[in-house]
Amino acid sequence: MPRVPNLNSKIYSKPKPNPARLLAFDAISQVNRGGAYANLRLPELLDNSELDLRDRAFATELVYGTLRMQGKHDFAISVKADRALSELDEKIVDLLRMGIHQIFEMRVPIHAAVGETVEIARAVAGESKASYVNAILRAISADSEIYSRLQEDPNISDLEKLSILYSHPTWIISAYYDQLKDWPAVTELLQINNIPVAPHIVAWPGKSTVAEILAVGGEKLAIGTYSILSDHLPNEYPAIKDKRAGIQDVGSQLIAEIFFATKDATSQSWLDLCAGPGGKAALLNNLLEVENSGSNFTANEPSEHRAELVARVVPREKITIHDGRNFQSFGSNYDRILIDAPCSGLGALRRRPEARWRRSINDLKELLPLQRDLIDSAYQMLNPGGIIGFATCSPLLAETKGQVLDAMYRHKDLMLLDISKFSPAGATGVNPDGSLQLWTHEDGTDSMFMALLQKPM
Repeated sequence: MPRVPNLNSKIYSKPKPNPARLLAFDAISQVNRGGAYANLRLPELLDNSELDLRDRAFATELVYGTLRMQGKHDFAISVKADRALSELDEKIVDLLRMGIHQIFEMRVPIHAAVGETVEIARAVAGESKASYVNAILRAISADSEIYSRLQEDPNISDLEKLSILYSHPTWIISAYYDQLKDWPAVTELLQINNIPVAPHIVAWPGKSTVAEILAVGGEKLAIGTYSILSDHLPNEYPAIKDKRAGIQDVGSQLIAEIFFATKDATSQSWLDLCAGPGGKAALLNNLLEVENSGSNFTANEPSEHRAELVARVVPREKITIHDGRNFQSFGSNYDRILIDAPCSGLGALRRRPEARWRRSINDLKELLPLQRDLIDSAYQMLNPGGIIGFATCSPLLAETKGQVLDAMYRHKDLMLLDISKFSPAGATGVNPDGSLQLWTHEDGTDSMFMALLQKPM
């Protein structure tokens, strides 16, 4: 292993932080300490920077990777630091995570990973803290067996080892196992959650085509009629710049396609009960305009901020802002109601690097009653013969099959339909009971769940 130089000789010089790494630190700090969302804040920082394409790519990889893997990095810090992680200055923690990520997870020479991180530390935290960062990173970089020793440690449980090595909280790993019942499959899922994925594009019917997107670049995805795996930056696709296509995981696209496929001659009134930020609503609205133009579509979003996001992709006159739990505020009944319910979001961890650290099992105490109330409200607004599509971006049993069984107990006339009869992907991801559970490691999608519930005539 290359020798790491002692950088204390630079202590009296002016800091010269690398711009890409400095931007990455700002983004990581704002996500970890200020509650920002990486997929929203990082693009803003990049847009306001003068970084070239190569540095933008480096900063993006560093930000997303550090946030994903910081559980693993925290273990290395705990081994070498002279105090508990909770006692360290927050800036030092984020700086160390950045440095460790470059050492172990990126193609950065050790001397550069350590030296450049120390320069950032000098600029944002001061000389004393920079010296501490230097010492810890040098100690970690000199210990190439820090993680292999962990795997052999009999005092650490197998679950905790998985949690550290794949950087997932133990409760999430246990929840995955509750569904998959197979540790190799769980391990495969943990691995793929840590692999960056290119954006999926949806060509909105009537406004753009798959062929138009592919002419710029990309690969048609097997699941989803309108889905493309991009190989260019989003703003390099004219259809996206002109708002004739969108960025949307193919799993979410499939949810909208399946729900649309339940249409029949009587299904004229459609409601997306929780439409924000608008991806499924946009695809549904365009499908209806092209193939069922006589129908009426409403996209409801209770949050005014999120409703503004919906208005970017759905005509504003089709948007309402009601509490979805209060069916009386809608003043109407519907033939089709999609509930893309607020949930833990644990099915999209590969795209939302900070989500695994922000959610806890306690969040279900608020989410589960909310999901239940939304189903009850939709039931009250559903016309005879109508269909509810209940969807979550989660594989947790409590947010998926548990909610469906509970709904069918409360509303005993609801019937669970077989999704394979409506899905363009056939039986892909369809459970024996007819509900849908996609898995990232099996289907290449977010781990989306969906059930179709019909009220009798």
